[in-house]
Amino acid sequence: MYIQDQLNHAHVNDDNLAYYKAIGVDYLTVNPPPFAAGHHGPMSTRDEMAEYLGGVRRLAESHGLKFTNIAFVGPDEITLARPDRDEKIEQWIDALRAMADAGVPTLGYNFKPIGNFRTTSATGRGGSKYSTFDYDEWQRTKGEWPDKQIDEASMWANIQYFLERIVPEAEACGVRLALHPDDPPIPEAMGGAMRIVSTLDQYERIFGMAPSDANAMLFCQGCVTEMGVDVYDAIRRIGSQGKIVYVHFRNVKGSGHYFEEVFIDEGDVDMLKAMQVYKEIGFQGPFMMDHTPHIPGQHGGLAGHALAAGYMRAAIQAVYGR
Repeated sequence: MYIQDQLNHAHVNDDNLAYYKAIGVDYLTVNPPPFAAGHHGPMSTRDEMAEYLGGVRRLAESHGLKFTNIAFVGPDEITLARPDRDEKIEQWIDALRAMADAGVPTLGYNFKPIGNFRTTSATGRGGSKYSTFDYDEWQRTKGEWPDKQIDEASMWANIQYFLERIVPEAEACGVRLALHPDDPPIPEAMGGAMRIVSTLDQYERIFGMAPSDANAMLFCQGCVTEMGVDVYDAIRRIGSQGKIVYVHFRNVKGSGHYFEEVFIDEGDVDMLKAMQVYKEIGFQGPFMMDHTPHIPGQHGGLAGHALAAGYMRAAIQAVYGR
């Protein structure tokens, strides 16, 4: 059973990889140079991407880590169906082929024109700051993105257009696509853009648009809890379909219109029970922490990473065995 953790490409270096190995991380995921997010320059071709990914793999392996995943942002060209979306989809296909060349088997991504929404951070134990969403506060302070207005029907049409083209390529490359939920997972227009990855029913509609083992979910346990569902039943529902690629194993207090992203050991979810349900449905990992609260005086989240990795290792050993 495996623990995965993530680095931005700018932070992939010997010191950080050695630290991850020391705290018990097994697998590495990287945010690569963001050509798929609408930027141009290096990493714009399959060969460039394959060379980069191969270099990361070799560096990770030199520290005893496996390089298993990259994370992309769903670019505006695709989510909003801008005129150059076919060019952007071709870049994604090049990336998938580069992943096959370099032996990287999974790709985490989202599909939303506007990113996450948060409000004033709550203060937790030891003065730590928790990433917080308060719907009432957001309603008073929310902004609009005039260039990103899109309705529900158009969002559904755009994701279907994308999946019909990208999923067969992912399948051919041996890559599994792991779609992250909206954050917060509220199925309404936020900032003017409709959100369609906010419920489990929406996920099942997405799976049906391009049926394939390659079309699957990044099971962010925090976001699923925030949907207001029974998270243990949700693990069974998605896991029984074989659609969980990897898990963001994190805890929250609250759900729906108010939540705080707290330390892994103090939220509303019984994390040991959740781990038992993953075992029950045959999930073999990896698990990763996703976010951690900001601890005063700490930089880079290193203490939070260590806390989460240690907790996950203990839960894994308690449930799956050593």
